[in-house]
Amino acid sequence: MGEAELSSTFAALADPVRRAILSRLAAGEATLSELAEPLSITPQAVSKHLKVLERAGLITRGRDAQRRPCRLREAPLETTADWIESHRRAVRQRFDRLEEVLQELQQEQKETDR
Repeated sequence: MGEAELSSTFAALADPVRRAILSRLAAGEATLSELAEPLSITPQAVSKHLKVLERAGLITRGRDAQRRPCRLREAPLETTADWIESHRRAVRQRFDRLEEVLQELQQEQKETDR
């Protein structure tokens, strides 16, 4: 995933309504009206959020006769989660190393105090 796609994904995930839509779609496909029902916003506003999610590649919108079901795309979320995990591991390694250094310093201090 390139920088532009990653930025687009994070921008799409920044909004709580879009995160709620994605959470709902994680349970299965849904139409615009089904997505709008539990939200306290208009169907037009939901449609705008769906366009952002679709441009970010996080959902697809199909056509089934008169229905236009939306579906979650897992691949961009997995790629984003992998990116986050790699950074989390790097930070964790730095903290682990810092802890080792602090323990060494504490041990040296104990030996000096004796």
